Amino acid sequence: MQVLQVQLEIRPDPAEVGRARRWARSRLAGSGITADEPLAETLILLVSELVTNAVVHTGRPAVLRLCLPGPVAENGASATVRVEVADTSTRAPVPRCADDDATGGRGLALVDCLADRWGWSAEDAGKSIWCELDRCAQSRQSAAMAYGGGLSAYEDLAFEAV
Repeated sequence: MQVLQVQLEIRPDPAEVGRARRWARSRLAGSGITADEPLAETLILLVSELVTNAVVHTGRPAVLRLCLPGPVAENGASATVRVEVADTSTRAPVPRCADDDATGGRGLALVDCLADRWGWSAEDAGKSIWCELDRCAQSRQSAAMAYGGGLSAYEDLAFEAV
């Protein structure tokens, strides 16, 4: 299966989150993942969360990478989409508790809920936080439904990526 890897440099500016979402949408469409697929909606939310974490918690430039599969194989084999954000901070993501009234601090709990897999690794002079979605996984809920109904187990636990 052919895999396309593309990347976008992110400046340490909150406006970059919107630019990253627009860029990711155009790349998904170019790989055959249509905007009306629940997978596309979920991927854009994951891009938004990971880029936001890099911009807000490091204040340094980052790189957004997408690894996109070609068209789904005729035999129905699963194709994996990978979202990765690399930054120059060496600090690992650390669990933290977010109060009910907190306006942030739940980003990686959301990633944990929506992604099939996620993690982080040291990379050069920093780290890379990544998540993967299997395109042919059983019917995926839309990102909005998963967020509304799937985070109850995480309501008191949040993660901070720094």
